[in-house]
Amino acid sequence: MTPWLTAAPILVPMLTAALCVAAWKYPVAQRVLSLLGSLILLVIGGILGRGVMEQGVQVAQMGAWAAPFGITLVVDPLSAVMVFISAVMGFCVALHALGDIDPVRERGGYHVVFQMLMTGVCGAFVTGDLFNMYVWFEVMLISSFVLLSLGGVREQIDAAVKYVCINMVATACLLLAVALLYGVTGTLNMADLSLRVPDVPSQPVISAIAVLFIIAFGMKAALFPFFFWLPATYHTPAVSVQAIFAGLLTKVGVYALIRVFTLIFTGDTAWTHGILMWMAGITMIVGVLGSLAARDLHRAWSWQVVAHIGSMVMGLAISTPLALAAAAFYMVHDIVVKTNLFLGAGLVRRLAGGSTDYKYLGGLFKTAPWLCLLLFVPLGSLAGFPPLSGFWGKLLLVRAGLEAEQYVMVGVLLLTGLLTIWLVGRVWAEMVWKAPAEPPAEPVQPLSAARSYVLILPLLLLSLITVAIGVNPERLMNAAGQVGDSLHDNTAYVEAVLGGSPGRPTLLGAAEVSP
Repeated sequence: MTPWLTAAPILVPMLTAALCVAAWKYPVAQRVLSLLGSLILLVIGGILGRGVMEQGVQVAQMGAWAAPFGITLVVDPLSAVMVFISAVMGFCVALHALGDIDPVRERGGYHVVFQMLMTGVCGAFVTGDLFNMYVWFEVMLISSFVLLSLGGVREQIDAAVKYVCINMVATACLLLAVALLYGVTGTLNMADLSLRVPDVPSQPVISAIAVLFIIAFGMKAALFPFFFWLPATYHTPAVSVQAIFAGLLTKVGVYALIRVFTLIFTGDTAWTHGILMWMAGITMIVGVLGSLAARDLHRAWSWQVVAHIGSMVMGLAISTPLALAAAAFYMVHDIVVKTNLFLGAGLVRRLAGGSTDYKYLGGLFKTAPWLCLLLFVPLGSLAGFPPLSGFWGKLLLVRAGLEAEQYVMVGVLLLTGLLTIWLVGRVWAEMVWKAPAEPPAEPVQPLSAARSYVLILPLLLLSLITVAIGVNPERLMNAAGQVGDSLHDNTAYVEAVLGGSPGRPTLLGAAEVSP
């Protein structure tokens, strides 16, 4: 596999963004370019994923500088899965945006910034260097802040200020952690760090740095107690923006936690993974209780984003091959379902006259039976109804927890699952069976046939993916199994990056550097 293909998940959306800038005065051209770029990224992601699963870890050394001295791009099974599923979501959201994004947001550069967001997301997944991971997080932060603010509504600006403030704190923590780790090891290449960190004389310092990474990435992932910014912001921007945020942004934080705590900080797992276990359990409980307390559909789904982040981190905290595989499987399921739920909530809001408050919902079975059918799939998967994807994800997590004798966490997972079923039943009753309690907040704007199709088609595609995973879970389970094995034993990753000579010293002689 050629090195350019390893770099393609970064290059394709970046080039698409540049072409959209060149077509700034032509909104139709920008739409076509954005959709075409997203489709190319999807194809590249599929080719790259298949190559990694069949041929092993793929590495590209930028500028022909050998690791750990240069910039390294790495695609292992986890990266491949995340790039591919992100490309699928990017394409579905780009398609939905054709009918959702208004001219004001288009003139504000929506298509350019959306592609830059995808650049940051994919860059974070394929980087092999901690400092470059920080850089890609910054690209994501700037892009997401702009997308959150587009439209200029007061509620959006208020949410954007909250969002950027908490993320600036997370960025400061991440930069501090990266600097301290470099100070005690002399390297930031993650494969090299996996060899250098165990040799640092003062391991308590490493444990303290690990906690800083938990704080930084925990804020990005919306883990307890750093979750409060998410329900206050995700319901404010355009529906397409909500969907890509809910589907991908927090998962990048989870990916970063999985990467550093399976590759770098593996010495004092009783301390680091114990912290992650507590955070995961409380996150699940707080998230599901918040969703039950919400009286608005978008806010309820925002709280559910929080709740299910805890489920993924539970798999990391257990950290057996099965648990890591379960976390990967659950992450793919959750990305698809959350994106679908937010897109569906956008259509419900249109039918309810511009509001997702429960008091304006109802009678959906009469007005849009087709939408009820489409929404039943992600709702059922969220609740874990068999044979949909959510059932298999929870089953894998329960099995991993029982094998590791983590009975309390299994109990928490099952309890939050029952509460989620309660939430799904309540939402279904509010949307479908109940008659509208009050007239719509705004007159319903009829949609043209073409616009209706581009809004509905992404929901249909995502629902089909959920059903396909549920009916035939073996394919994703096999991929998740490869992910779990590669994370539990990172020898292949390290040897692929360091060229089969993982013991050589870094430029600064990091093995001899002490704090």
